Amino acid sequence: MSEAPTPPAAVRPTSRRRHLWLLPALFLVAVFAGLFIFVTANRNNMPQAAAAPPPDNEPPPREKHLHPAPELDGGSGWLNTAGPVKLKDLRGKIVVLDFWTFCCINCIHTLPDLAKLEKKYANQIVVIGVHSAKFDAEKDSENIRKAVLRYEISHPVVNDAHMNIWNAYEASSWPTLILIDPEGNLVARGSGEGLYEALDQHIARLVKEGREKKTLNEKPIKFELARFSESAASPLFFPGKVLADEASKRLFISDSTHHRIVITTLDGKKIAVAGDGQSGATDGPFEKARFNDPQGLALDGDTLYVADRKNNLIRALDLKAQTVKTVAGTGEQGEDRDSEGPALKESLNSPWALTLHDGMLYIAMAGFHQIWKMDLKQGTAGPYAGTGSETRRDGSLTSASFAQPSGLTTDGKTLFTTDSETSSVRAVPLDGKGKVTTIVGQGLFDFGDVDGTGEAVRLQHALGLVYHDGKLYVADTYNSKIKVIDPEKRSSTTFIGGEAAGWLGTPVFREPGGISYANGKLYVADTNAHRIRVVDLKTKAVSTLNLQGVEAPKPVP
Repeated sequence: MSEAPTPPAAVRPTSRRRHLWLLPALFLVAVFAGLFIFVTANRNNMPQAAAAPPPDNEPPPREKHLHPAPELDGGSGWLNTAGPVKLKDLRGKIVVLDFWTFCCINCIHTLPDLAKLEKKYANQIVVIGVHSAKFDAEKDSENIRKAVLRYEISHPVVNDAHMNIWNAYEASSWPTLILIDPEGNLVARGSGEGLYEALDQHIARLVKEGREKKTLNEKPIKFELARFSESAASPLFFPGKVLADEASKRLFISDSTHHRIVITTLDGKKIAVAGDGQSGATDGPFEKARFNDPQGLALDGDTLYVADRKNNLIRALDLKAQTVKTVAGTGEQGEDRDSEGPALKESLNSPWALTLHDGMLYIAMAGFHQIWKMDLKQGTAGPYAGTGSETRRDGSLTSASFAQPSGLTTDGKTLFTTDSETSSVRAVPLDGKGKVTTIVGQGLFDFGDVDGTGEAVRLQHALGLVYHDGKLYVADTYNSKIKVIDPEKRSSTTFIGGEAAGWLGTPVFREPGGISYANGKLYVADTNAHRIRVVDLKTKAVSTLNLQGVEAPKPVP
């Protein structure tokens, strides 16, 4: 969970999965005649307010004095619907408000729970996403539209760019979930991820009450979902990561929202495709295998390791036999960030990036805010660095903290990671003895687009980086730039991007998420543009890789 202040600039303490459920009270309103008290309790820690959380097998009691839900006014635009949605037009429906921001890993983890509830209660509930941005780039409606498509969201979303709705509902953390009954009253709220069971129990009770009172409208409402107009122009769909291998002259692309791995030559000629284009967790031949939002890649000879992000798995591709097998993870999202043991018995949590060194596979475990290590020979996995607390804290491997690490690279002595939620680049010693340090950047709410040195540098949710010739080339994702960082001098300068190019004013990059190097060129996963860009390091000339023989997956009938 991520806490935000009003205005949105403050400290974000960490919470674990299945964090909290707030009893169905929302505001401190009038004393005596309906006093509502916030009650916040963490199942992994001591209760933080006057009352203990409800038992797991029983939803919290509903308040006798209810408060009407504020209207959803003050947004900067709506997505996944033909126009603004008014709560007064949803009378008779149970409404779930999801206050989120698309950078936040806890918010991303909540989306499958909401989709499950939408399916289970298709005729009874309406989910509305209230996108209240943390980062500047997240305030743009087009960027939110891309996130809606990338995360396959099927409910209306309002762009709450000025935090008007956030403030009206007194939200304080991402994600916050609020329930509104069929009569338009606030009945419950929760913060953090892992709240499916509590929401399910609340909704089931509201359905029962609504039927008894004859206030429940069980006719489904259909909304006009976002359209993806660029699909015909590229065979890729939000590629998250890319890996260029100079020795074998191969390029590996995580075609993330197509749920597959595309393998080509360095000049874009198709070699193979692993995955049939449908989400799943199926091992076997390339053409039958399935992934779910694959991200980070690491190559060991003819074995390609893949961070299968939504599946919480590490997959191994045998490039000669063209087969896929699972080598780490149980398929369940992990909760124990301290566990270490056989890799196939360890539950992972949104593995986002990979790198190899000396027989060890290092994993940026974004959901745990840690760096993990897998011993490929022994088949074991566990945490390598980080307490799991979501913040920037330098120190020993066991005392340091990260905030959603999302990129990894190495010079052979040090791991470097893009610590995305602190918009920083961190250094992690490989000898197991040294200290984690920050090269550039500062804290959870210190972001922007400023070149310089050390803590004066400002990045914006950087997701990828690659080491080459003493320098780090960083995909500064939300600034849509490539930065070059000298880890010794702790300096950061803009290498390319940001500016418009051509008479149409087309940006060079659109939220690049991955970057790799081979033969004097950078290969960039230009995620929101659905393409791979190639940058000549000497001339800075930028071109789009022409993918030859690669086609988009055929849609399911």
